[in-house]
Amino acid sequence: MLNLNEIKKPIEKELNAFEAKFKASMQSSVPLLDRITHYIVKRKGKQIRPMFVFFSASLCGGITEATYRGAALVELLHTATLVHDDVVDNSYERRGFFSVNALWKNKIAVLVGDFLLAKGLLLSVNNEDFQLLKVVSEAVKQMSEGELLQIEKARRRDIDEKIYYEVIRQKTASLIASCCACGAASAGADVKTIGHMRLFGEKIGIAFQIKDDLFDFGTDDVGKPLGIDIKEKKITLPLIYALSKASRSEKHRMINLVKNYNEDPEKVEEVIYFVRNSGGLAYAEMQMHRYQEEAFSILNQFPDHGSRTALEQLVRFTTERKK
Repeated sequence: MLNLNEIKKPIEKELNAFEAKFKASMQSSVPLLDRITHYIVKRKGKQIRPMFVFFSASLCGGITEATYRGAALVELLHTATLVHDDVVDNSYERRGFFSVNALWKNKIAVLVGDFLLAKGLLLSVNNEDFQLLKVVSEAVKQMSEGELLQIEKARRRDIDEKIYYEVIRQKTASLIASCCACGAASAGADVKTIGHMRLFGEKIGIAFQIKDDLFDFGTDDVGKPLGIDIKEKKITLPLIYALSKASRSEKHRMINLVKNYNEDPEKVEEVIYFVRNSGGLAYAEMQMHRYQEEAFSILNQFPDHGSRTALEQLVRFTTERKK
């Protein structure tokens, strides 16, 4: 499988230009804000979201100035939600670095999140990118709804497969869907094409989240099982499947372990062992491949193009990664 640097080569120049534009879009006349946004930019991830925006635009008509704004809008609004999430979760670390709230406390972190959100809205409104704004705002709304749905259902432990898919469709997949839809819209694609790209992104997002769930059970020999989701009382697809195959007493016992003993390493190991031995991992992997194939079938409706190949490689990278 190609690494990310090889996949991004066709749009490397555009991504470098985007980084400069994105940095400029976060500027403020307040020194404290500038310091914090500089800290955020320095610690940005792998550029996977902008890559989906640019490759989608290239596939649907070509990269334009609006494509850069669409990618910046996704990143601004997504970064705002991450800053707020760390406050909500009392999380002091993100990707191995201190979170904004760890360094500058909750009040400043909330205000920084608000600032980034406003910057994204203004970037769109000032350039009359109303379609892009609609696409990304819809994604942020769905992300909030998905998070709240998960909290509500997790309290009652009544998450079945249908609810699980609804949660991850809103929480995770809506963001990737907005990247692909934004790319298509920025290239001047028609409503039908934008809809196809949005659905393509949604399928990838679901496959991506299932892959993430699998990591929690120590798949792919990434080391000792982590069980982070179990510690956070999250009911994920491998566990949902395992519970559906368990006897009533075993199901009750496992739910009790997740609910009341999630901080006990031995009990967490017991849940992981239960899921592994009940076919939960194999089932989740099968579902992940199903969504991946559905994404490819949408992509294959487009003409053969370098960007189509790049998107396929990017999908494989996000769903077949080892960490």
